[in-house]
Amino acid sequence: MWIAHPEGRDLLGEIPDGVDVQVVSAPDELPADATGVRFWVPPFLFKHDMVGVAAKLPDLRVVQLLSAGADGWVGRLPAGVVLCDARGVHDSSTAEWAMTAILAHLRSFPLFVRAQAEHEWAQARATPTDELAGKRVLIVGAGSIGNALRARLAPFDVTLTMVARTARPAEGVYGVADLPRLLPAADVVVLLVPLTEQTRGLVDARFLAALPDGALLVNAARGPVVDTAALVAELATGRISAALDVTDPEPLPADHPLWDMPNVLLTPHVGGSVRGLLGRAYRLAGQQLRRFVAGEPLINEVVGEY
Repeated sequence: MWIAHPEGRDLLGEIPDGVDVQVVSAPDELPADATGVRFWVPPFLFKHDMVGVAAKLPDLRVVQLLSAGADGWVGRLPAGVVLCDARGVHDSSTAEWAMTAILAHLRSFPLFVRAQAEHEWAQARATPTDELAGKRVLIVGAGSIGNALRARLAPFDVTLTMVARTARPAEGVYGVADLPRLLPAADVVVLLVPLTEQTRGLVDARFLAALPDGALLVNAARGPVVDTAALVAELATGRISAALDVTDPEPLPADHPLWDMPNVLLTPHVGGSVRGLLGRAYRLAGQQLRRFVAGEPLINEVVGEY
């Protein structure tokens, strides 16, 4: 078994007999002998072509990601290799980021941060601020992170609507096909969908135009879920605002117009980057390893476009 972090050894839990756990933190510096590696945990958010590493591991059978998203891996692994994502690992951290972004925007924290840097007591020009209470929140993505965010929003006196790829009427969840009639009634729209061919460019000019004046778009999914040119054009009117943890392209070039828009809150893809990440991620990897050795079905297996 290859893992990406030295501390992962202790976080995996019980190691089955016969399993040799090796730390390979940089996929561009592989050991000379890669035979015998059957279970691989790649680094989190590493920029190297990690998928290409899989082709160098002739005995590989499982890739356990530390990320919830698997868009860079789907359909690119050798035949016979099972791909598993880290669904559940990032629920709390990403939901916390979305809550923080929503509240920071509505309570004008970016403006106050800029005023603090200028030593300005900005009460007169910044209050009263908006508030979350009473808002209509639309969560696009009804998976584990979406449900974690729903639980955190529940005490804030908001009206919540959930959207999944397909409707689940018994659960009160709408489908993507319902978005045209749901968007005009949404004060806050949070994107938490995986990046697939169906969700790429989901938020286009028509989607944005359907939002009411003053709406906030929150992207905690993947940058390409949003048509960046359409977003910039809509934001430039001042009609809506955005809070973005992901962008397309990413990293965002220094001269990109999104940086300087006063109605945009930007963070550098840090929604899942918290101190508790490795503990949760390697506990999952340890469970998966034990299942694999015992011949039991793995969880979080990525099938099709997931």
